[in-house]
Amino acid sequence: MGLPSGGTIINFIVIGLFVVYMGQVAMTMYELFNPEACVPGKGTRCVTPHQKADSQFELRLYTSLSVSKTVREKDLMLAHREKQLDLTDDREISVNITLPLRTLNNGTLYAYVFLHPRGTSPFRDREVTVYQIAPLTKYTVPKAEAFNLLKEDDQQGNSTENEIPTAHWKSKLPIRVMQDPIPFHQQAIPNELYQLMRFTKNAEYLPILYVHELAQKSIELVPINSSIPEMTLNIVYSPISVGQLRLYVSLQHSMKMLQDFGFGEKDVEEVKSLFTDTGLYLLGLTVLVSMFHILFDFLAFKNEISYWKKRDTMVGLSIRTIVWRSISQIVIFLYLLDQDTSLLVLVPAGIGTVIEVWKVKKAFKLHISWSGWKPSVSFGTSTDSEKETQEFDKKAMKYLSYLLYPLCVAGAMYSLIYVPHKSWYSWLINSLVNGVYAFGFLFMLPQLFVNYKLKSVAHLPWRAFMYKAFNTFIDDMFAFIITMPTAHRLACFRDDFVFLIYLYQRWLYPVDKTRVNEYGMSYEEKPATTVPSQEEKTHKD
Repeated sequence: MGLPSGGTIINFIVIGLFVVYMGQVAMTMYELFNPEACVPGKGTRCVTPHQKADSQFELRLYTSLSVSKTVREKDLMLAHREKQLDLTDDREISVNITLPLRTLNNGTLYAYVFLHPRGTSPFRDREVTVYQIAPLTKYTVPKAEAFNLLKEDDQQGNSTENEIPTAHWKSKLPIRVMQDPIPFHQQAIPNELYQLMRFTKNAEYLPILYVHELAQKSIELVPINSSIPEMTLNIVYSPISVGQLRLYVSLQHSMKMLQDFGFGEKDVEEVKSLFTDTGLYLLGLTVLVSMFHILFDFLAFKNEISYWKKRDTMVGLSIRTIVWRSISQIVIFLYLLDQDTSLLVLVPAGIGTVIEVWKVKKAFKLHISWSGWKPSVSFGTSTDSEKETQEFDKKAMKYLSYLLYPLCVAGAMYSLIYVPHKSWYSWLINSLVNGVYAFGFLFMLPQLFVNYKLKSVAHLPWRAFMYKAFNTFIDDMFAFIITMPTAHRLACFRDDFVFLIYLYQRWLYPVDKTRVNEYGMSYEEKPATTVPSQEEKTHKD
């Protein structure tokens, strides 16, 4: 028995690392939601909650133009007072905030949230009062407005002239208080909680107040208009478990690190939405599925590169489908860039684009040689079997072109006349990508036609194809979770249909070892005098 190939060894290593990583993530999540409780005993010093079961609390919201380490009542303006707040129930309060003149003139504003027992003052009874500070404004570039390119040409310059960040109002203020009365070891308090804790003289910790800034989305920002002195603020209160609180605090630090590494605000927003817009069980499922998506992406890219690297013949493969997939992948990548799509979608699309262009080079047997600074390009010759495949391919594309081109042109004209766009470039990219998404799957059909004429699917890279198929079904789930253009979301379901047809063909045309395999080789020589019967070409039940 020979040694396994290098590719097999790499697969084992990657899958082994994946399993270890999955176990590490599961252990980390368990420890987050199940911290060790302190049991009072000899030599054990515990920190217990100050809050009692029958405690009643009051919530006050103040505003200020700046952040100060010394909190004084005279420097703050009272915006709302909730005299009786039940910490165990969800609550939503709508408040009208009068903006100071400095805030109206592109300035800032901060919220001071105080939580204290009823009958006490947040400034005189500081020992039993907790507070948090959160910004109510954010500087960001106003969203570019779309307009009709034919009817409003004079507005084209206005859509991009104002790229200076201006103050926007955060219309929602999410507030959380931890509800798990857990005693902690004094020397082993989780760091995520310690930074939010305040202690009494008796080594008791006050209710842990947290402003859930991760739940504030950019789509909810409202531009501040100097002519409107009042803005509405929705105070959303919910209790929170110790595990969720630790998870969100850790995630908040991770988001800051991502931004420091160069990730854009939109990319960070997509990651935040995965954690804040879903329940815990759906969140766990999302994390699990995303890990498998990354694994299948890697294995699909690896096997596809290996397949094409060893491929020396184009027998059974549609060259036009390969060229079309390369062009469409480039168009999709440019479209995703134009739409400011998340890196979670953009990075795999970019890698796929590079691979598709490289496949075109292999399909045309293109060789580039250099003589000094002068490049020389040469193309390989086609065998008789390859020419037969190309004839089938050409015939299929001829029929498809009668339907595809008129539909693409009609769709582009309709979009130009009736749909607003940010620029002519935006219209061009949108028109191309709509043609790719809406009718591009037709270009996947020539390969099905070639399979039908050859009565074989042995020439296809089935291992890489199956990994991509698994990811297609995973994409169906992410289509409802990750923000992406509607056309890209519909394309995920379009691929399912074509994949099912490929599966049917694999069942219909069983593997024939006398035909060339995916690497251009045949395991058995077919006698020249033998003419295959129809029964040998079709599936026997």
